[in-house]
Amino acid sequence: MEAELAALATSGATTLIGLMVSDTWTQARDRLVRIFARAGDEDAAEEELRASQRELMAARNAADDAVVADIEAGWRIRLRRALEADPDAAEELRSMLAELSPAAGEAVSQTVRNSISGGVQHGPVLQGQSFSGLTFNGSGSDQGYRTSDRHDGHMS
Repeated sequence: MEAELAALATSGATTLIGLMVSDTWTQARDRLVRIFARAGDEDAAEEELRASQRELMAARNAADDAVVADIEAGWRIRLRRALEADPDAAEELRSMLAELSPAAGEAVSQTVRNSISGGVQHGPVLQGQSFSGLTFNGSGSDQGYRTSDRHDGHMS
């Protein structure tokens, strides 16, 4: 049983580190605090989770993998101790991991349809699902681009 709890703590710590930089962090943090509260460690755990997230963000910005690994190791130990103190917390952690962690090795299938019409395109054409932070630098000339001046579907 101890090996199983150690494996769960390792998985939990790894997922925790990933969640700290995700959109689901607040939800994950609140659930982790409840797990630690079972052992009477709610206030300290909440503050440590907040501090760890700040440290993790700074370490990732500085590309300091050693600090990231230290944060993960600390939470692995802390989770293992919490699970040993209250084995019923293991089911709560498993449930949280199943709900919030990305499915390992599961391919997401999506259909993307792109359509380009109107002839030759003299500018960027992108294909994909979502884009952000794009910048296009050009000569400022609109040569080669056609605009619709008429409402009957003909291009001028």
